[in-house]
Amino acid sequence: MDSFLGLFDPGSGPTMSEVWPEDENSPLPPEPQLGNIEYKLKLITPSRLRFQHLVTQMKWRLREGHGEAIYEIGVEDSGLLIGLSESDMRASLKTLEQMAMKLGATTTVLRERMVDNTRKVTEVLVRKIPDDQHNIEVRVAVMGNADAGKSTLIGVLTQGQLDSGRGSARLNMFRHLHEIQSGRTSSISHEILGFNSKGVVVNYSEAMTAEEICEVSTKLISFLDLAGHRKYFRTTVAGLSGYSPHYIMLVVSGPGGVLGMTEEHLTLALALNVPFFVVISKVDLVSPEETLKGVENVLKSTGCRRVPLVVRNEDDVLTAGSNQLSENIVPIFCISSVTGEGLELLTRFLHVLPPGVSNKEKQRLEQEEPEFQIDETFRVHDVGPVVGGLLTKGVVTEKTGLVIGPLANGEFLPVTVQSIHRNKAPCRVVHASQSASLCLDRVIPGLRVGMVLLSCNVPPSACYFFQAQVCVLYHSTSIHAGFQTTVHIGNIRQTAVIEGIMACSSMHTNDNAAVLFRFMRHPEYVQVGMRLLFREGVTKGIGKVTQIFPLETRVSGDSSEE
Repeated sequence: MDSFLGLFDPGSGPTMSEVWPEDENSPLPPEPQLGNIEYKLKLITPSRLRFQHLVTQMKWRLREGHGEAIYEIGVEDSGLLIGLSESDMRASLKTLEQMAMKLGATTTVLRERMVDNTRKVTEVLVRKIPDDQHNIEVRVAVMGNADAGKSTLIGVLTQGQLDSGRGSARLNMFRHLHEIQSGRTSSISHEILGFNSKGVVVNYSEAMTAEEICEVSTKLISFLDLAGHRKYFRTTVAGLSGYSPHYIMLVVSGPGGVLGMTEEHLTLALALNVPFFVVISKVDLVSPEETLKGVENVLKSTGCRRVPLVVRNEDDVLTAGSNQLSENIVPIFCISSVTGEGLELLTRFLHVLPPGVSNKEKQRLEQEEPEFQIDETFRVHDVGPVVGGLLTKGVVTEKTGLVIGPLANGEFLPVTVQSIHRNKAPCRVVHASQSASLCLDRVIPGLRVGMVLLSCNVPPSACYFFQAQVCVLYHSTSIHAGFQTTVHIGNIRQTAVIEGIMACSSMHTNDNAAVLFRFMRHPEYVQVGMRLLFREGVTKGIGKVTQIFPLETRVSGDSSEE
């Protein structure tokens, strides 16, 4: 696993931590110049000019934190914990609340600490929802071995009711009869968990609909429940590569420990460079200490090189949340879906989990031409074709004209978006990095998963042949030209054959090379820079597209011309 770390540069990421020292006299690290963390000794009756400056500063910190900022009140810029009296702290928090209101943001006290038994230091979360959104959305893919309790955990979190011990909580997650009968997820399902401006959980426990949850929530966690059984591994890979989750929640069974598929899923998380955290389930059945050791050994191993952090209290939760994007610390939670042990800490962690896409990056993506990846297709009576997936670029509204393809002959057809649904609720617009379902105005011949919807302003292209720089994670013998494998590129999943390996005749485990692929069945929409995974039996590899060889593609006329 070690050799593929250099293929994708994970970046250094933010390294600042909000770890409060155990010793009340020990200082915090100095205030960072960049990032979303701000130290303030006190905020008492500022002048109008000073108040305006503080608001501007908060606006910048919120932008740095993708809509969320952390304020440490009673702390000097050097990190020294000075603390404030009770009256001064109340006045400072009142000023901070007024600053937030000026920007349309909200404040939530995360934790407090006494200094010298007379003065207090307070940590406050400031959250501002982007102007064009109802809430901040974070996509979390849930992975792990079969029978680890993934669907049950999602059911408990989103329904607000503990499990009976016989799988009652997971019934709401299943989509097919055979899933209910076997207890194993075979398809990809979505569920949401909301938090209001005060950090209170908003879920289905109050008999609320999905639309009502979205309406009252300032932050929304969208869970992507993926299959854990080896039989459905290709569905899991397709969901992970197609939906581009911001985080992965890796669920490990307390009684079962780290099994084969757990390591497979961990490899996928590392290969796609997605931040992840670990949840050890079923701690009501057995002590988690043995499983904890196994998880920590895997995380510290060569090729992973992460720092495990076992979350035991609220301070650990906030430390884990602030370090989740730093690429080194992996939080570990021990929970029980039957007794509820550890669920409060996990929920609190989801509340403080940083947004996955920065406002700056989101604005950049929204300014590009629309590109929608189709991950699911539906037939709805008297409605027309419906496609579900992820909008990777641009903005799409009702009545937007797009082209869809590629068809089997490589052509694209013009279509119009009739209506849009997000999180099971109708809406008028979908923005870049959001998932949605779109109803189209015409029947598409050969409509399938893997197609895309593109702007009419961009000449579409499809290809059979493409080149990629790849690394073989594992292969029992050697890979030669003519080797057939299943390739995953975003929402694309198709068999491809290796037509040639540059600079060498074969590849073995841990080898890197430029490889020419050819799709076997039909052309696909591929772009330079897209990441790919390929697998065939035990063979696995990752890579990045470096060149495409497009067909001569055209957009067919409308149905009246046909």
